[in-house]
Amino acid sequence: MKNKVFFAFRPLPFAGVFVFTIIFLSSCSSDYSPKPRAYFHIDLPDPVYHSVQFSPFDFSLSDQAQIENRSDSASAIGFNLNYPKLNVRIYCSYFSINKDNFKTIADKSQRLVYIHEMRADGIKEYAFTNPGNDVYGIVYEIEGNVASPLQFVLTDSVRSFFRGALYFNAEPNRDSIAPVLAYINKDIQILIESFRWRR
Repeated sequence: MKNKVFFAFRPLPFAGVFVFTIIFLSSCSSDYSPKPRAYFHIDLPDPVYHSVQFSPFDFSLSDQAQIENRSDSASAIGFNLNYPKLNVRIYCSYFSINKDNFKTIADKSQRLVYIHEMRADGIKEYAFTNPGNDVYGIVYEIEGNVASPLQFVLTDSVRSFFRGALYFNAEPNRDSIAPVLAYINKDIQILIESFRWRR
């Protein structure tokens, strides 16, 4: 003879049915929308600018940046402007030029901008002129998720050539770096506008 198993269900009391029904109905809401991706809030300190002097040039620099020397010779100077709190560096190079090497240096600098073209959404060029101080240049804004979103060159076209390239020490994501990029853009604008050749 086989044993029969019976399951007995006890009916829920009225309060239990009511609570179960409320939970079930509230979980079926159709107005759910996914939350947008969020990024960490970054406190950006108010900068104080001071003059920085090198033998061939000077410019105004934020107190948030630290100068890291890379190389120094009679014809070339290399240094970084490091923002340790923001994980950002501006790689800077100065070259002494003449009519024989000016085109070579200018072309190389432009190639270093356009190597980002494959990943860039676009590259905008803005001319800069300060005839009173014999400073002429181009600012390159490289749009999209690229390693270097901004680069610039300054020259007098005769003796001196200066180049800067902004790099983030992080995976490139234009949305996440937007506040820091705007902050550093202001510093670069002040650097360019205050730039002077020392004769």
